[in-house]
Amino acid sequence: MHLDDIRRRFARTGTLLVVGSLLVTACSGAASPTPAPSAAPSAAPSAAPSTAATPATTATPVAGGCASAATTPITLMEWDQEVREGIGPVIDQLNSEFMAANPGVTIVRQAKSFDDLKATVKLALADPNGPDVAQVNQGRPDMGAAVQAGLLLPLTSYATTYGWDKRWGAGVLARNSFSDDGKQFGTGSLYGVSITGEIVGLFYNKDKYQQLGLTIPKTFGEFEQQLATIKSKGEVPIAFGALDGDALQIYGSILETMVTPQWLNDWIYGRNNQSFNTTETKAAAAELVKLSDDGDFTKGYAGIGYDDSAKLFEAGKGVYFWTGSWEGATLTGAAGEKFGFIRVPPQTAGGTSLSIGGVGLPWSIRKTAKNPDCAAAYLDFLTSDHAMQLVAKLGVLPGHSAPNATGSSALFNEMAAAFADANSKDEVGHYLDWAFPTGWDTFKAQLAKLLAKQASPDQFVQPIDKEYQTFTASLK
Repeated sequence: MHLDDIRRRFARTGTLLVVGSLLVTACSGAASPTPAPSAAPSAAPSAAPSTAATPATTATPVAGGCASAATTPITLMEWDQEVREGIGPVIDQLNSEFMAANPGVTIVRQAKSFDDLKATVKLALADPNGPDVAQVNQGRPDMGAAVQAGLLLPLTSYATTYGWDKRWGAGVLARNSFSDDGKQFGTGSLYGVSITGEIVGLFYNKDKYQQLGLTIPKTFGEFEQQLATIKSKGEVPIAFGALDGDALQIYGSILETMVTPQWLNDWIYGRNNQSFNTTETKAAAAELVKLSDDGDFTKGYAGIGYDDSAKLFEAGKGVYFWTGSWEGATLTGAAGEKFGFIRVPPQTAGGTSLSIGGVGLPWSIRKTAKNPDCAAAYLDFLTSDHAMQLVAKLGVLPGHSAPNATGSSALFNEMAAAFADANSKDEVGHYLDWAFPTGWDTFKAQLAKLLAKQASPDQFVQPIDKEYQTFTASLK
């Protein structure tokens, strides 16, 4: 997620916690221990660091990070934003299995909306009674700021102990890495690990595709022609709601079909004196406005939230839904084989087309956690091969490849194929708001002005570049 990814970044409702005593109350008493899943596994898998999570005949204590819990009980407070139909059930099952395999360990899960988590997690991580383990959004605004504030525990040593550097490639780990002062993104220590993979692309309604005689577009120009055909037949081309800032994923997707990987990596990581005031950034803004002007989005999209736009698409109100693979589990459950998924097509046939993506919101450990070794063992279990198998069964992309981590639906297979295609071609792009701490809010505000015709494409990029340049100058 940002997200986010408005990842996952993408269930966007909730109530903000109040600071002070209410925050402490929320941390210590608002949640209850994760209940056992309704269909409990017949045997609990071992969470031992040296072995993959596989069914065990008995639930035995781990002779590692959580071993002391056998004599001194350990409680791990865990915060995540898996509140929709996605991997929330998997988290519940894994928590129950981990507790069964580690007598004396209690995991207290608190699930929040993305916005609620984003708004409260940094303050909570600064609290001695805050979450021991929490999802922290990648990028400078959240993870970078938390590292800079000294709130997160470096995980590099655990990565070596548990072999996390074998589960993920260097490019993926870089997305969860910062220098210890939080200033340099994409390098230094590892601060989080992720359960899911992500790619932003186009879900499509297969029934409507067939009715309208559509085929998979090979170029962005063909895609635009399709949208005109769809609209002429009285259908909504793209189900869309901009209220929560989701225009950023569409804008970013368009831009990343136009730029080189080198420019994108340099800009995201603040290297080589890049600028956001370029021909491509303005051309992408003009294309987004064109889609709006042409009536390719849901009518009244400015006042529609992400969740509502997803429900509209699920209900058949739209041929395309431009979002991330995190929506796959919901759509698979909602309508079986009704939906498909493709990458956003390149500008030219066979050309390079970066796809926003990577891994889901990572789980991090609070620097002042009382039992960091046990928390690390828990993270290892959350990202084990066993966990990847459970995630895949839900139709969600697992964060790394694992034996038998396969899905049963055509939609899952199409998402997996899209992710594999981007990964094999080194065309996995970035979420734009990672680039500087105020990125999310700045992009959201400027995109709202752009779509409301309160700013031209040239005026749109200028304040973004100004904030970016001010921030990158502060790193020198």
